Amino acid sequence: MNNQSNGSNNLLKSTTTVGFMTFLSRVMGLVRDICFARLFGAFPIMDAFFVAFKIPNSFRRFFAEGAFSRAFIPVLSDYEQNKSELETQELIDKTSGTLGIILFLVTLIGVLLAPLLIIIFAPGFFEQQSVINDRYDIAVAMLRFTFPYLLFISLTAFAGAILNTNKHFWATAVNPVILNIVLIIAAGFIAPNSSNPGQILAIAVFIAGLIQLIFLLPFLKTMNRLPRPTWGWKDEGVKRIIKLMIPSMIGSSASQFNLLFNTLIASFLSAGSISWIYYSDRLLEFPVGVFGVALSTVVLPSLARENANKDLATYKSTLDWGIKLALIISIPSAAGLYCLSGPLISTIFLGGNFTNFDLDMTQYSLMAYSIGLVGLCLVLVLSPAFYSREDTKTPLKYGLIAISCNAFFSLLLVLLLIQLGVNYPHMGLALAFSMASLLNAYLLATKLIKEKLIQIDKNLIFLVLRILFATLAMIIFLIAFNQENIVWINSSLGDRILSLVFLIGCSVLIYFSVLFLLGFRFREIRIKSEIK
Repeated sequence: MNNQSNGSNNLLKSTTTVGFMTFLSRVMGLVRDICFARLFGAFPIMDAFFVAFKIPNSFRRFFAEGAFSRAFIPVLSDYEQNKSELETQELIDKTSGTLGIILFLVTLIGVLLAPLLIIIFAPGFFEQQSVINDRYDIAVAMLRFTFPYLLFISLTAFAGAILNTNKHFWATAVNPVILNIVLIIAAGFIAPNSSNPGQILAIAVFIAGLIQLIFLLPFLKTMNRLPRPTWGWKDEGVKRIIKLMIPSMIGSSASQFNLLFNTLIASFLSAGSISWIYYSDRLLEFPVGVFGVALSTVVLPSLARENANKDLATYKSTLDWGIKLALIISIPSAAGLYCLSGPLISTIFLGGNFTNFDLDMTQYSLMAYSIGLVGLCLVLVLSPAFYSREDTKTPLKYGLIAISCNAFFSLLLVLLLIQLGVNYPHMGLALAFSMASLLNAYLLATKLIKEKLIQIDKNLIFLVLRILFATLAMIIFLIAFNQENIVWINSSLGDRILSLVFLIGCSVLIYFSVLFLLGFRFREIRIKSEIK
């Protein structure tokens, strides 16, 4: 029993630590986005900046937090468990050198080919140059400064992977705060007084990436894991990582591909569409980033370590723990985002250059995005079950299916909404994204059930039913006490904040009260470890 309790408590403690630090980062991110919304609204300059920032940021998630972390952590865990100290350090040295040189070349090519990249990822900017200001030229100039962010943040992710493998989660969790602080300073104090505010924001991204990398180096030095970069393309460990990385680029980052594709489509829609999608995506990212990413960050090293130790019982129990915790949080969060979309947007973004019209447009996409929240969180828990066993082909296959689904329904829904004369066709992009996320989660879960790593038993079914009943009680409360958008718009910012805090606080209280009244106890999701 002690082993069970300790396993659960340690993972929950780590998840809570990462979640809290990530929460601080997301709060700072919201402050940053408030500055963007109030100062620049949904103007063409913000469309251009979001594209210029999204390109390296998405590549970062493909290569760094996505493919590389999914490939590197299982291999490093294996070396930590089964290899000597010298062999482990050699793997770190050769991986850092090989990764660094490749990233430098990619960054150089990205800077040189910035005009082409904007045409590829936002072709509407190029086509509409004479119609909507000069979004294309602005985006190209910004991208030359933002693209090196890929180099800095990928190396940061490499350092973070080493720290996470050794259960040093704090530093990596707090690191994203740096980006937000730098961008807040730039957007709030420097950009408004500049003749070229967009360029200031782009330079700020460059500086933030460099600071984030430098921040983690002392922690690696303390652990005696500071890399001494050397070229190691032919090293067995490096080849093993690369072999795992290639399919992981799609499998672990299907949602990023979908977001990039949606940005591409949105570039052809009315000015502001990219910004509306961005602001709603940021609100969606809050629960996903705070909880989903925190859970994934903790679960992957644990599963990789248990797989290396061939501890199947604990492996299955850890996966079960992650799934149940994801459901407990994500289902009510999705319902809350949908019901409180208007109050959230009006309280956080409304004001300055962010108009009532921008509120309505952003709300439509947020409501559609919220439908896919459960799928996003489950993918973050389910995919580590494959990567921890060095199975990258399965997430790749399902990721391609999800990407195809998103592409098909994005085009279909946007064209359908335009044909119907609806003035918010960007909502179709968000809805397609949600459908793809749910499909990806379903496919991953079905595969794990077939492999008998997930067991659908009466305990899981009963837990889901209790979650749904508790969520329904919360929804009834929100429907009864929430107000129309016009009431929120006409209220002062202070009244909006107080009302929103009241609604969220009561919702959380009602949800967990009903959940516990129905008999739920946290011991139900305790990890069962083998007693050796």
